[in-house]
Amino acid sequence: MDAPSVTFPRRETRRISVGDVPVGGGAPVTVQSMTTTKTADVDGTLAQIYALAGAGCDIVRCTCNEAEAAEGLAHIVPRSPIPIIADIHHNHRMALAAMDAGVHGLRLNPGNIRRPEHIKAVASEARDRKVPIRIGVNGGSLDPALYEKYGNVVTPEAMVESAMTELGYFAEVGFDLVKISVKASNVPLMVEAYRLLADATDVPLHLGVTEAGPLPEGYIKATAGIATLLAEGIGDTIRYSLTADPIEEARAGRVLLESLGLRERTDIDLIACPSCGRAEVDVIKVAEEARAALANRDLPLQVAVMGCVVNGPGEARDADLGIAAGRGRGHLFVKGTNVAVVDEADMVDQLVEWAEYIAEHGTEAALARVDTHKAAREAERDRASLIDEQGQDVNASAQRVELIRRDLRN
Repeated sequence: MDAPSVTFPRRETRRISVGDVPVGGGAPVTVQSMTTTKTADVDGTLAQIYALAGAGCDIVRCTCNEAEAAEGLAHIVPRSPIPIIADIHHNHRMALAAMDAGVHGLRLNPGNIRRPEHIKAVASEARDRKVPIRIGVNGGSLDPALYEKYGNVVTPEAMVESAMTELGYFAEVGFDLVKISVKASNVPLMVEAYRLLADATDVPLHLGVTEAGPLPEGYIKATAGIATLLAEGIGDTIRYSLTADPIEEARAGRVLLESLGLRERTDIDLIACPSCGRAEVDVIKVAEEARAALANRDLPLQVAVMGCVVNGPGEARDADLGIAAGRGRGHLFVKGTNVAVVDEADMVDQLVEWAEYIAEHGTEAALARVDTHKAAREAERDRASLIDEQGQDVNASAQRVELIRRDLRN
């Protein structure tokens, strides 16, 4: 698939490495998630980590809340396909134990590890081991003193002050392998906090709307916050915090980055029309069947499923491959050029066959293997027949516009 013609600017930040994954400094925006298993369950946790990696996750976080979890990490880290971050709350000794287990990074919440000497002890050890730390500010767990300072409400300024105070403790011991998040479940609050933070430091930023909730609302809230900031050039790594299987978080993050042109496509991007009165097939059903048939084939193509042959090929002319459905038949097109007319029952199978061919041989080779003039003539006959039967404007918009104009003249 061609590269997008419009790209979003990227805020300049420092670069750190989480294991072998670069974050910030112009590196590709990465996808993160968190395991939901008990970390002491080594095999179960590893199974979930492998599934997350297969879904597009670049970095994964595991809770480290007890000795058994830290011991589990010692077995998980060397067997994981992607870097492991230990999630630490309340007990700073768990951070030291996680580093002994070999983790690639830590996440500390300034709201519940508040004693400066504990923070500096962890940062000093992380400095010596070259283990990066995420300062993970959460709007729901601010230091009570900050909460009181800002009128007993969570504000963007309070969240940023929490992060910058922690960053100051790190600086006192010469530790700078840092990334920061200022997450909130309120989208406008989260967006404004990240904007303020981006103006205050050049540290890489981890984006997320915390506790976004179940599907589909969680998708919408998380995307609203994360995409807004990415479009402004803010953000170096992201996580969808969904009340769902973490595989959904990884998939959502990957799709978002690919949709914004911030990561190269690795699988099918299926586009489909919303259907209208002209449609001669169940577009939703065909699109779902196509998505299921094309998924997980590692075909980095944009594929279109359109409900009619009148406007479909033109509206999806930039797609690598598409099908426009007519009455009992479908018009296959490659980059807007008709290449075949197939029976309705064969549409999805033909999409798969052509997608695999294009992925292996390229668009030009795909067009060269058929008589495109013959296919275009056959497609045009179907199109002309449907226009003759239904009219170019099946929804009668032109007639309605004329009525409106007449009413306004009178």
